[in-house]
Amino acid sequence: MSIKPSYQIRILESADELSPIEKLADEIWHGGAADVVPTHMLTAFVHNGGLAIGAFEDDKMIAFAYGFPGLDHTPEGLKIKHSSHQLGVHPAHRGKNIGFALKQAQWQMVRQQGLDLITWTYDPLLSPNAYLNIARLGAVCNTYKRDEYGEMVDGLNAGVASDRFQVDWWLNTPRVSQRLDIENQVALGLENYQEADAQMLYTPEINMDLGLLLAPKHYSPPKSKLLLLQIPNDFQKLRSVDLPLAKDWRFFTREVFEDVFSAGYIVTDFIYDRSEATPRSFYLLSDGESTIG
Repeated sequence: MSIKPSYQIRILESADELSPIEKLADEIWHGGAADVVPTHMLTAFVHNGGLAIGAFEDDKMIAFAYGFPGLDHTPEGLKIKHSSHQLGVHPAHRGKNIGFALKQAQWQMVRQQGLDLITWTYDPLLSPNAYLNIARLGAVCNTYKRDEYGEMVDGLNAGVASDRFQVDWWLNTPRVSQRLDIENQVALGLENYQEADAQMLYTPEINMDLGLLLAPKHYSPPKSKLLLLQIPNDFQKLRSVDLPLAKDWRFFTREVFEDVFSAGYIVTDFIYDRSEATPRSFYLLSDGESTIG
């Protein structure tokens, strides 16, 4: 029997309904007024085809997501999509499945607009974000954007180049429908992909004194249909302890992802592996035509 969540999801339409996003965004990212989208812009977004939704507990906003119409450049020409710009959950309310619930609501509302694609960006070194976006929601990625937002000074991004994945969420595919079906979702583990001959492009060493994963210097050329790329399990902790090491990870993974994307691979899954004493995080990339099905 499913447990009823302690929060409610609501559509936000008026300036009064949207205004709590400003304060909440600052509490989440600690970037100050310069990094917070003002209410008047959010109002313009939602009054011109955009969507904003909030999660509320006891009538207090604890999470939000918003986006707006955008253009996707395809070989057939320009196509309208939904660009999901921000999703944030207050730190005190993480681990309650709120981010997933907000994306489910977004999926439903954007489909009602007659659109079949949502795109957004996220830091590819953040394992929790990767797990939500790729493993749970079924988004895919073959687009790497270097320093997408320039220098960022907020508490979660300062000191490291703002490289981003741009993910594609194809709303009407069986892949996405299966991922959103929580009760029947089947997750594949690391051992499943290893049995399918997935190639590990590199094996990072660990700084035993600090318990930090060291960025490799080299990686093997891709030869298999499936690739496994390991990233730090907790990049934010690593960044706070050893900023130079965080930069090493950024530049190393930038090179690897740009290389494998240009070779025709696409990110199709993300794995949290707990088979060893220290949890590990891996991207799974597929070659060729296994893109979005």
